Amino acid sequence: MSEIFSIDVGDILRLMLRARASDTVDTLSDLDNSNERRRRAIESILFSRRFILIYNIVLVGLLACFTAWYWGSRVARLRRRRHAFSRSPPSQPTASNLIRKDDNEGETIPLLSQRKVHVDRHKKVSAVASVRAWLMYQPSNIPYVHKVLPSNITTIGILILLGINLFFLLYKAELSVATAFIFADRAGLLFVANLPLLYLLAAKNQPLKVLTDASYEGLNIFHRRLGEWMCLLALLHAGSMVLVWYTTLSTRLSFSRFLALPIIWLGLLAFLSYETLYLSSLGSFRKKCYEVFLGLHIILQVAALAFLWFHHHNSQPYVLVALCIFAVDRLIFRLILKSRTVKADLSVLQDEETVMLSSNWQLPRSPWWRSFGIKEGWKPAEHVFLTVPALSHKHFVQAHPFTIASAAPTSADSHAWLNFLIRAQDGFSRDLLRYAEFHSSVKIRVDGPYGSSHALDMLHDNEVAVVVAGGSGIAVAFPLVWSLLTASSRDPEPESNRQSKSRVSLIWVVHDKEHIDWISQDRLDELRELGCSVMIPPPTRKTGRPDLPHLLETAVNAWSHEIADPRVGVVVAGPDGMNRSCRNVCASLVSQGTRLEISVEKFGW
Repeated sequence: MSEIFSIDVGDILRLMLRARASDTVDTLSDLDNSNERRRRAIESILFSRRFILIYNIVLVGLLACFTAWYWGSRVARLRRRRHAFSRSPPSQPTASNLIRKDDNEGETIPLLSQRKVHVDRHKKVSAVASVRAWLMYQPSNIPYVHKVLPSNITTIGILILLGINLFFLLYKAELSVATAFIFADRAGLLFVANLPLLYLLAAKNQPLKVLTDASYEGLNIFHRRLGEWMCLLALLHAGSMVLVWYTTLSTRLSFSRFLALPIIWLGLLAFLSYETLYLSSLGSFRKKCYEVFLGLHIILQVAALAFLWFHHHNSQPYVLVALCIFAVDRLIFRLILKSRTVKADLSVLQDEETVMLSSNWQLPRSPWWRSFGIKEGWKPAEHVFLTVPALSHKHFVQAHPFTIASAAPTSADSHAWLNFLIRAQDGFSRDLLRYAEFHSSVKIRVDGPYGSSHALDMLHDNEVAVVVAGGSGIAVAFPLVWSLLTASSRDPEPESNRQSKSRVSLIWVVHDKEHIDWISQDRLDELRELGCSVMIPPPTRKTGRPDLPHLLETAVNAWSHEIADPRVGVVVAGPDGMNRSCRNVCASLVSQGTRLEISVEKFGW
């Protein structure tokens, strides 16, 4: 492999300078100028390599700041929770009594939606509330391409990351044809410096969750934007090198011979691998060919790392760190520590398009060690990656994410009940539906659980909890609501104070009437008995979309007769349109003075 490194920066610089010297009169002055240009070029390249090291230090500093902010806010939340719910309001009818059963339609319809709720619009709104509302707001989709934009606060975070990258790319960089090679070197160095961060943001098991409670699905949007930026860096690096050949080396080196240089063709293969990764990661491609996307993502990134390793020795430390992150995450955690095989029951639900996949087992009795897998339980709204090898040979290596739809076991439980609601789309889910039509059980491999406790903690920390689900988003919503209500019922505080903690509303928007059967009527009745306001508008297929902004505002203000100016926590799990609508309704309420927090539970993919 020594020939791979036979041409390095110094060699290319010497080729460039010889080519320029051949076009001039060979005088002492020309030689002096040539040596000066070479000296300045080498100094610029050495500066870039020292300067890029600071980039990693800046990233570590930002992580330290976010970690300090997270743990500081967590300590503040714990203190606030200690003093929360100290007021014991007079006994009032719960909001669950304000719903009725329409015998003609068979759906639960909120009586609250039949009348407007009075909201005090004359609250004194602080500048902080206005800023919070703007940060919470989610702009409309980009026209024509229908690109979903994140909330303003997420956009700011992405712009900060890209702004830091842009600074390190352009600081003291001369943008001219004569210095194209120096710019290409800077772009290449910044590309490899971002590799560890790119793989860290994509890892399902990562230290960022411990430090900031940020789960990988919440960080996935940063992973995608950073990947796009790195593809641009790779394009700038490759384009600048072609410009170097065209302006300086073409007289002495043909383009075919230029491409035949090991340092060039290895870099070109790495460039093509990452650009193919980008194209196959576009939303339209993932939606149509998800299995192909998964396969390409694994194969191409391993190949790209190998090409980068041999492309240039300066990339090797970064490639090694990225490879370690990938290996520890996928091989050690996902294939060994967190992978479990269980037998599951299969049943096709009434809509004939949804599969219920269920399993149960005895929980271990307080082991002195605790493994990472699903056998020891999970937390509300967490998800796993499912593999069903029995479907076909190709499904043996495929893992698909699904939220756990059943209630999470508590420390008092001795048995775990694991349920998944899987709607048939294409590929894996359609194959599973066909298999379930002829089989009642199957062995599955479960990788997980994964997720963040942020949504549940946020709901616990507030006096009013509102959970909004769209369709299969009930798989996220139900475990959260159940955990909130059962935690209140187990609370040792006096009964009157315990009732005040059960200010929970569930809004569930379904597409078809049969989808209500995803959660048994007995379970819904249990939620109401525990004090939850369950609002299920008529199916959208029959009556169109409900007035979700009004339903949400109604739920937020439903307990205003019990407690003045309550703290409200809202969690939304549904399609993009519903998530955006709820987020912006909450932003509007915050701008009017409501003390409100919102968390949108959505997979980044």
